[in-house]
Amino acid sequence: MTEPLDVAKLQRRLAEFAAARDWQPYHTPKNLVAALSVEASELVEIFQWLTPEESARVMDDPDTAHRVTDEIADVLAYLLQLCEVLGVDPLTALSAKIDRNERRFPAPWGARPWGARP
Repeated sequence: MTEPLDVAKLQRRLAEFAAARDWQPYHTPKNLVAALSVEASELVEIFQWLTPEESARVMDDPDTAHRVTDEIADVLAYLLQLCEVLGVDPLTALSAKIDRNERRFPAPWGARPWGARP
């Protein structure tokens, strides 16, 4: 049986992978941000000239779906490595950001779940 995945386990695997190859000296915040940007650009490239309708169906083609999945994995890998190096808990950071956005951009009263008021 496979263990459930979680962010901390994935970060440990990424750190162990880099350590086994002596890559830690290159995993500086600057380099990780640059690599993250490159990988995000490779994901953008897949969608660049697609119509909105074509982009919604991108996972229908197995070859394209594989490319999209790989690029998403690369983006996430570099983001998790950056968080590890900087000491940022990505889930805590995301939760706090959602909280701030909910305050900054309140949903209209009728759009709240079950008609709840703020």
